[in-house]
Amino acid sequence: MKSLIDIIDLTPQEIDQMIETACDIIDNPKKYSEKCKGKKLATLFFEPSTRTRLSFEAAMYELGGNVIGFSEANSSSAAKGESVADTAKTISCYADIIAMRHPKEGAPFVASKNASIPVINAGDGGHNHPTQTLADLLTIYREKGGFNNLTIGFCGDLKFGRTVHSLINAMARYSGIKVVLISPEELKVPSYVKKNVLKANDIPYIQTTNLEEVMPQLDVLYMTRVQRERFFNEEDYLRLKDSYILDLPKLANAKEDLCIMHPLPRVNEISVAVDDDPRACYFKQVLNGKYMRMALILKLLEEAEK
Repeated sequence: MKSLIDIIDLTPQEIDQMIETACDIIDNPKKYSEKCKGKKLATLFFEPSTRTRLSFEAAMYELGGNVIGFSEANSSSAAKGESVADTAKTISCYADIIAMRHPKEGAPFVASKNASIPVINAGDGGHNHPTQTLADLLTIYREKGGFNNLTIGFCGDLKFGRTVHSLINAMARYSGIKVVLISPEELKVPSYVKKNVLKANDIPYIQTTNLEEVMPQLDVLYMTRVQRERFFNEEDYLRLKDSYILDLPKLANAKEDLCIMHPLPRVNEISVAVDDDPRACYFKQVLNGKYMRMALILKLLEEAEK
């Protein structure tokens, strides 16, 4: 029985199959409307979320299934001190599949080792967010027609940005990829990502603090917010929070077919004026997330029944 904890748990072939399924769902929604009839998804969200939780719930409902769960730790037995392992064992008695978000790195992995049903990591601390990466991959696929020979810029909080770490991991498996890392010195991508992913896969990369300078090179620009919840002191957050604000003047030298992405929520790192630019893809990304979560739920439930 397979769970999804890290994007590298999926082979490129499995990702391709899921993209194929997601595209078929987009074209033929009625065909999938009862695929999960009688099945229950448990959404265990120990940390606030809008898009991810509602996306999972919408995905399950559109597959004809049902949803149970909670949206904050205080409304679960975690508030009484129950362990993640015990929660996972308990929920396995009620549901067919679990989607878990947790502030502690590794919590969904612990859940997957103790649950008797598939567990999907819906974000664990600053570590991983594989289903956001699936949304990102479907967006890149639909906008660019594939994954090879792309230059991808990651901008903003590259230190704590779990979506950035996951997408770098996923894209490192394709050919002709170049990575541009744009951040303040304090929020640079962790050295283990550079060593274990970029260098290990011979991916050419550059690091810079200047977004405008590298803009003309980019096929994809992945903006991120500086995350207040990952900072130990407010002073550092306030100093860094407005490091990069993407506006129309900054796009003057960008490619005409640039794909602008953002995992959301946005605070002010992308001007609302950019929303009407045809290159803005972040709300398409949200919709693509629902389709990929539908494809993932189908895949994991199918494997669990084998």
